[in-house]
Amino acid sequence: MSKKNIAILGSTGSIGTQTLEVIRGNADLFNVFLLTANSNADLLIAQALQFNPVHAIICDTSQYQYVKDSLAGTGVNVMAGIDAIIETVTHPDIDTVLTAMVGFAGLEPTIAAIKAGKDIALANKETLVVAGELVTGLAKKHQVKILPVDSEHSAIFQCLVGEENNTVEKIILTASGGPFRGKSSDFLSSVTREAALKHPNWVMGAKITIDSASLMNKGLEVIEAKWLFDVDVDQIEVVVHPQSIIHSMVQFHDGSLKAQMGLPDMKLPIQYALTYPARVKNNFKRFDFTNYPQLTFEKPDPKTFRNLALAFDALKKGGNMPCIINAANEIAVAGFLNQKISFLGMSTLIEQCMQQITYVESPVLEDYLNTDKETRIFAQNLIKKMPLKALEF
Repeated sequence: MSKKNIAILGSTGSIGTQTLEVIRGNADLFNVFLLTANSNADLLIAQALQFNPVHAIICDTSQYQYVKDSLAGTGVNVMAGIDAIIETVTHPDIDTVLTAMVGFAGLEPTIAAIKAGKDIALANKETLVVAGELVTGLAKKHQVKILPVDSEHSAIFQCLVGEENNTVEKIILTASGGPFRGKSSDFLSSVTREAALKHPNWVMGAKITIDSASLMNKGLEVIEAKWLFDVDVDQIEVVVHPQSIIHSMVQFHDGSLKAQMGLPDMKLPIQYALTYPARVKNNFKRFDFTNYPQLTFEKPDPKTFRNLALAFDALKKGGNMPCIINAANEIAVAGFLNQKISFLGMSTLIEQCMQQITYVESPVLEDYLNTDKETRIFAQNLIKKMPLKALEF
């Protein structure tokens, strides 16, 4: 492999820091060209001092001077704001853009990178949830590869390698079930943010951990899968697999199933996205079957964990509806983390947004931007106006 210049959008988050671990272990294959952070200035500075990128961007403009002063004399060009990211990802020297920004914020930088012909290592699932048809259409137009970093979508992608001429019957996304698997609505009505943040298998950022606990993460992955793999909604199935060893499966029209397996470690899908189509040797811990004598599977409970059902509904409705649930969910999760809304109240909030926000059947980028803004304002006002318990049922 020739050495690649990598831009990491969201370098201080869970995926971003693990990406830098992968790059550190493969210094002969990768250069860090761009690092970006939302507000974690201290970690961004530490990363820039270690990896010496050409550019470092802090989205929080109030911290620009601090980052700039801290990196003075290093040769790192420091900038601030989302517009700087959108502009810099188009730099001709960048080969791959790893998008790990949280939420809707990743959409416009990803679109800019695609239009500039950059391959995308996609960890920001919201980009395809919000505007899957637009983004995948642009990728085809500009002959850009979208390489999934999510463990489930990476698994499906790996199962499909070499199967280009064979018909997919369905794809099966596995879910751990999160910390509340098997629990009742009565139990969920009083769960705390601390309990929801304790994922049994994965170490992730706060937002995605709450999404996993509510099964919204799996719902978003269902929508993402539709666009990544060009399948219909009735070809996507979710199965709960508590051990998180089988990361996802593909069933072909002859009935054969292929699964990708491994320990729950995000560094492997990150590395595969950066090195595709090559597989590069590493020292990651290996899976031992004797440590997992039983792999179990069960159906999800969409009646209790309503977010999964709402995501399927949004995908079936199409248009800007997935954009609506994504924006509503971001506000709901922030509200739950700030103890302004209950765990079950998140689903009710999302459902009310789906019912009240203006539906657009064939949206363009401006529609997505307007929908996102409208939904956030409505959801925030709903949280302010209604008491905590009133949002539960």
